[in-house]
Amino acid sequence: MLIDGYDTLLLDLDGVVYLGPQAVEGAPEALQQAQKTTKLAYVTNNASRTPAAIAQHLRELGAPAEAGDVVTSAQAAARLIAERVPAGAKVLVVGGTGLRQALRERGLRPVSTAAERPAAVVQGIAPGISYGLLAEGTLAVRQGALFVASNGDSTMPTTRGELPGNGAMVRVIAAATGVEPVYAGKPQPPLHRESIIRTGAERPLVVGDRLDTDIEGATGAGVDSLLVLTGVAAPVDVLTAVPRHRPTYIGRDLSALHAPYSEDEVGGWRAEWRGGRLHVEGDGEWIVGLRVAARAAWERDNTDPAAVAPALERLDQVLHGAGRGGGATA
Repeated sequence: MLIDGYDTLLLDLDGVVYLGPQAVEGAPEALQQAQKTTKLAYVTNNASRTPAAIAQHLRELGAPAEAGDVVTSAQAAARLIAERVPAGAKVLVVGGTGLRQALRERGLRPVSTAAERPAAVVQGIAPGISYGLLAEGTLAVRQGALFVASNGDSTMPTTRGELPGNGAMVRVIAAATGVEPVYAGKPQPPLHRESIIRTGAERPLVVGDRLDTDIEGATGAGVDSLLVLTGVAAPVDVLTAVPRHRPTYIGRDLSALHAPYSEDEVGGWRAEWRGGRLHVEGDGEWIVGLRVAARAAWERDNTDPAAVAPALERLDQVLHGAGRGGGATA
């Protein structure tokens, strides 16, 4: 099984385990099975909630989790700030409870106004961030405070679709001050470093749904990755991925962890380039066809969506002919 070669799963949450308040279909069951042999760590760029709150949510969805299993970009940001400012320094928080708790754990003092002359400003996504708080953050950065962002995700997946993420919100202070933040979350190193410190992982597998955060972060850290197609990334993104965005493995969902995976598997599929366009032929498992097409696309270093359109059309025909629930889900 794919999972057998790893001692720790570094799992993204949004788009992998859940979508907003709801579990991704089959995810809790796959994680329950994985826990029997492999350590689970939930690694999220979302800094709005505390590890305890996230773990409770996961348990309510049926996934095995304790607060110590959760690693957040808020924790990575707090460590990054603590290494750059004096002990006990004030930090203006443009975000939620998760950031405030993480700062306190590092001996830092969360504040809410620029008048307190904070040494740093940290921003993370949270419901109800106000203009007033963004204005305080802007004033503090203009006064010379270190500007740190929990993550740079421009969007976040929900059951309603993709909504603005922290990367979009960060642009308010960045545009108003001309100062770019230091990012703590994926794909930057601080969050991966935090995950390894907290888990002691020696052979980790990063599992995510975004090429530009989860997969790029794994590539940069030199560790293997599994892309699941239950969140942001779509097949066209896979076939046009630049090298740093190419996962080690591709799966429909977390059930891929418990299925055999071979780089040489073709499953009745064949891919070839004709006239500068990628074609695939076959009618086996859809996900296997995507893997075969990806290998062919990556060998050409293709980044042109038009060039892979024939392959995507055939894969779409097979997918919708069988239905999302049909066939193997690896």
